[in-house]
Amino acid sequence: MAEKPVIDEQRCEGCGLCVTVCHLNGLVIVGKVVTVVETVECDWCTECELVCPVGAIGCPFEIVIQRS
Repeated sequence: MAEKPVIDEQRCEGCGLCVTVCHLNGLVIVGKVVTVVETVECDWCTECELVCPVGAIGCPFEIVIQRS
């Protein structure tokens, strides 16, 4: 996977919502904290980031839309 979700382990409460929405099984709970599983299929759909109630998952890059 070129880029993967960035997990803030200090903020993660281990609720598992992100794990349930990941359609590629790229996230697991390990020791009450979400962990990214190496998977080349991750297309960064951002579903895990969107459902995190504490903002513990972030996008490792910024998307900029420039209008002409």
